[in-house]
Amino acid sequence: MTSLYESLLLKLANVVELATQDQGASTPQAKQALVRSTKDFKESVREAREYAAGLPGGEMSVQEQDEVIEMLERLKERKRRQLAEFAETVSGISTAKPKPDLKMEVDSNASTPA
Repeated sequence: MTSLYESLLLKLANVVELATQDQGASTPQAKQALVRSTKDFKESVREAREYAAGLPGGEMSVQEQDEVIEMLERLKERKRRQLAEFAETVSGISTAKPKPDLKMEVDSNASTPA
């Protein structure tokens, strides 16, 4: 599809060149060439618009796309903060030393198979 967009400039330049030649569109052949070139350019523009509209988000305006991007950047930053907080918590848990005076009761009935 990139070739379609790259060809637009060449096709437009061709239309401009045909329209501004010394002869202009005075001869029937020059008029036909200009009409063909113009139709080809219009068709390529139509295809490019269809392709752009078919892209995800292609139906959105630039402002709407900017708003979505800003929202996603805020979400990304919030997730990074949450991840950093979680990493600190996990780090604190894994480096914590058990207290030697901590007594645990073991229920022998619960730990004995039936």
